[in-house]
Amino acid sequence: MIRHLLITLPVALLAACNNNNREPVMPPENNIANGMAMTPPAPAPADGNAAYLAKAGAGDLFEIESSRAILAKTDDKAVKDFANMMIDAHGKSTAKLKAAAAQAGIAVAPPRLEPDQQAKLESIKSASAAEATRDYLTAQREAHAAALALHQGYARNGPTPALKTAAGEIAGVVQQHIDRLAKLPK
Repeated sequence: MIRHLLITLPVALLAACNNNNREPVMPPENNIANGMAMTPPAPAPADGNAAYLAKAGAGDLFEIESSRAILAKTDDKAVKDFANMMIDAHGKSTAKLKAAAAQAGIAVAPPRLEPDQQAKLESIKSASAAEATRDYLTAQREAHAAALALHQGYARNGPTPALKTAAGEIAGVVQQHIDRLAKLPK
């Protein structure tokens, strides 16, 4: 009898853990169709620190490089002022994350652009001044929305306290950038 319990108990526990009576999760496109267009903060990346730091580093690098590219293309003072602010602010956020990672004993790989970021950067570089400005501002809006979700998500759910604090501070700055972008032409 005891032997039977020792064999069936683990099987019963495994079956309970594999409960398939969960409610289905609606894909994001259905949420938009149902009027839920707001993007919630992203959860912390599955592999934690490395994925967060890679995405944040790529985002900062894109902000900096695309801003340098638009400075060579546009004469619009408001766009130039914004681009200069991006170079300064995203350099600071990279430094803040590196310092927080060092405090936590985490090595940070050099940032690399993701393929879509590289394509957008090349588009800005090769476009006429007017097209480059339009592409730059569109890319900035998209990148800042993604950055805000990334940093807010890590600040709420990330595994490392020093990085969570830095992410929360950076999210506030990213929101200021979004507010400033709202004042620039569409």
